[in-house]
Amino acid sequence: MTASTTTLTDSPEAFAPRPIRVVAHNEVAKRLGHWTRERRFDVRGSRGSAVLDLRSPQIAAGDIEISLDIDHAMVKLLVPDEAVIEHDDVRRIGRCRVKDWTGTAGPRGRRVVLTGEMRNAEVRVHRGGIAVLSAMCSREYLTDVMQARRQRRYPTVADPSR
Repeated sequence: MTASTTTLTDSPEAFAPRPIRVVAHNEVAKRLGHWTRERRFDVRGSRGSAVLDLRSPQIAAGDIEISLDIDHAMVKLLVPDEAVIEHDDVRRIGRCRVKDWTGTAGPRGRRVVLTGEMRNAEVRVHRGGIAVLSAMCSREYLTDVMQARRQRRYPTVADPSR
């Protein structure tokens, strides 16, 4: 009779992809266009800001999970029009807000689940045309436009669904 031993590498969690880490300590971190295919993110920041573009059709299907640990920081999420933002599991310390003024969630929209902790911080949600304008007002957009012209293609930072 042989004994079966279970190691840490045999568990399903060992094969799960690690969340993509975005760090914005006293700086601006922007991830625009087709920058990832993953659905799990770990955002950390203090006295800085992070912009995450979640509109790309290359992001795998399913819920998008964002774990926050931000202190005196701002996180801007660029999401599709009908995305559903769930932020009930975020621990808030001090003045914290989740601003979602530019649209309403749809019944079939993609779910974005926020967890973690905010300390005197805010999350801004931009949808539709406001998300396009937010992406276009960046240095990354100008770089993408110049590369797209050289490669004879459409720029993808403003609208990743192209």
